[in-house]
Amino acid sequence: MRRHLYIAPRSIARRSIARRAATTAAVFCLVASFSAFIAPALGAPLAAQASSGDDLDRHEVRIAVRDGVQLYAIVVAPRTPTVPLPIMLVRTPYGVAQNLRPGPMPTAYAELAKDGYTFVFQDARGTGRSEGRFIMNGPMHDPKTDPNGVDEATDTYDTIDWLVKNIPSNNGRVGAMGVSYPGWLAGIAALSNHPALKAVSPQAPMTDTWMGDDFFHQGAFRQSFGVEYATAMEWSRQVPSPLKINRYDRYDWYLQFLTLKELGGANGIDTLPSWRGFKAHPAWDAYWQAKAMQKVWTSPNVAVLNVGGYWDQEDVLGPQEAYRTLEKADTKQWNHIVLGPWFHGGWAGRATDTFGPMKFGSDVGLYYRSNIERPWFHNYLHGDGTASFKEAYLYEVQGNTWRTFDAWPPREAKPSKLYLHGNGTVSFDAPKTSGKNSYTSDPLHPVPYVIRPIDGTRWRQWLVEDQRFVDNRPDVLGWESAPLEQDVVIAGDVTAHLFATTTGSDADWVVKLIDVYPDSVAGDPKLGGYQLMVAGDIMRGRYYKSFSAPRPLVPNVVTAFTVDLHQQVYRFQKGHRIMVQVQSTWFPLYDRNPQTWVPNIFDAKPGDFKAQVHSILSGPRTPSHIAVGVLP
Repeated sequence: MRRHLYIAPRSIARRSIARRAATTAAVFCLVASFSAFIAPALGAPLAAQASSGDDLDRHEVRIAVRDGVQLYAIVVAPRTPTVPLPIMLVRTPYGVAQNLRPGPMPTAYAELAKDGYTFVFQDARGTGRSEGRFIMNGPMHDPKTDPNGVDEATDTYDTIDWLVKNIPSNNGRVGAMGVSYPGWLAGIAALSNHPALKAVSPQAPMTDTWMGDDFFHQGAFRQSFGVEYATAMEWSRQVPSPLKINRYDRYDWYLQFLTLKELGGANGIDTLPSWRGFKAHPAWDAYWQAKAMQKVWTSPNVAVLNVGGYWDQEDVLGPQEAYRTLEKADTKQWNHIVLGPWFHGGWAGRATDTFGPMKFGSDVGLYYRSNIERPWFHNYLHGDGTASFKEAYLYEVQGNTWRTFDAWPPREAKPSKLYLHGNGTVSFDAPKTSGKNSYTSDPLHPVPYVIRPIDGTRWRQWLVEDQRFVDNRPDVLGWESAPLEQDVVIAGDVTAHLFATTTGSDADWVVKLIDVYPDSVAGDPKLGGYQLMVAGDIMRGRYYKSFSAPRPLVPNVVTAFTVDLHQQVYRFQKGHRIMVQVQSTWFPLYDRNPQTWVPNIFDAKPGDFKAQVHSILSGPRTPSHIAVGVLP
């Protein structure tokens, strides 16, 4: 049984909050906002269109939508197109004018540009230079009860309608793409049902911001994201934000606010629309479900390329859940998925031949943009849409190869279980004896999610950093296998099933599946013993029966918990070990659970926060395990 060490969390740097809202949000996300989708090589593409800055025409337009609001956009197209071109629409809340500089096409679009497109980059309603009121991740209106309502889908319909009627030399076909919030907007574009829209690629979309994207993960509140990102997006552009993170180590800054009420009140955050929503709706109720893309977009009415990264630190669930939902109604084989070894938007431009301790041998993102995304969009926007594509394109990490599957998760993966044993080991062998491993979790001394000091500079890579920084902490448990005698390749869903008890009436469960490198790694001694988190996430215990109806845990009664660790294709190599870690805090990325029952943790008082003893059980009747699919 491994115990584990002391340290603290990071700073949320999806955008650095030292700047005011609009600027802050743009810094991080528009860089990641440009990306693409799936397909094997097609027939000969159109003659390459020029994409250097000198050969591109760039101009601004304002598009009036149905309620009279003017939406701002920048149109970028080849100056002298040789044939009518399709239109590629990217809608974003991060400010087009200050981020899309004159010059060559951004790297994220350079491969697409070789086939010739008219790119349209548009500020979403109430952001950048567009008029109207911005509503974060706003729900779709009901045309039956509100026939004159507007939302992102109606704005997209009106935008596409204007573009095909006013952009010269277009071929009448439109695609939509984007990463993160723009990825969500790309998915919502499909709901516009405009006949000119032929293909969409929602990449790392914020599909469900309660279940596993942005603001909550399986009920646990992502407080640093809910504070810093929401402030960046929603604070008035005319009034400086009162939020001042004045300590170098974000762990120390958040630690001074024991309760969410203190945190929100001391920094003016509790006046933000999102914060009011967090507080009023801590469970997955109708408020969150109305915002969840998978609840309103349930059938692939156009071709769809869902794209995501295994180590997406912001919206890991989004593309997986969008694909899973659409696949249930995909009768035309329009729905596809691409997952690779990336952080949030990592496939969109920068070189991706390495990530953390992993070396891929080539630029995985460039391969995706050139060999999957480009031909996929070409088929639907330049071609006749008849080319066939594989259902799923998955990068096998540590095998350093792309794999294709006819179904995802793959049918050929054998359902398997990595069992936790009472002696601190993990194996595919079911336990024959019962065991119990315990630890005390203290909300006053939370486990950091990354090594301290947490300054935000490591936000992109924190999920692949060495997990040895928690070795020897008394509030982290670890189970470890013997060195593997042969490679083990997992593919598909990774799910933790825990049988646990607590002395309290609530608890969070953080579970990590880890690849432990050998003590000596030839050619790279720094990697000796490295602990790479292959999959991991958090679940708030009160939701063990229902995410919509929380209930207190019964102290000292064995309870079954399920923690979704999301999807992977990963090769555990011969000589490596498999490790599982369990803890109950991941601070300050996630808020602290009082561990005593309060109906709403946003109303918790200082006296509600208590240290409690949590126990993980193993054995024939309580077989705590990680469920995985293993490829032959």
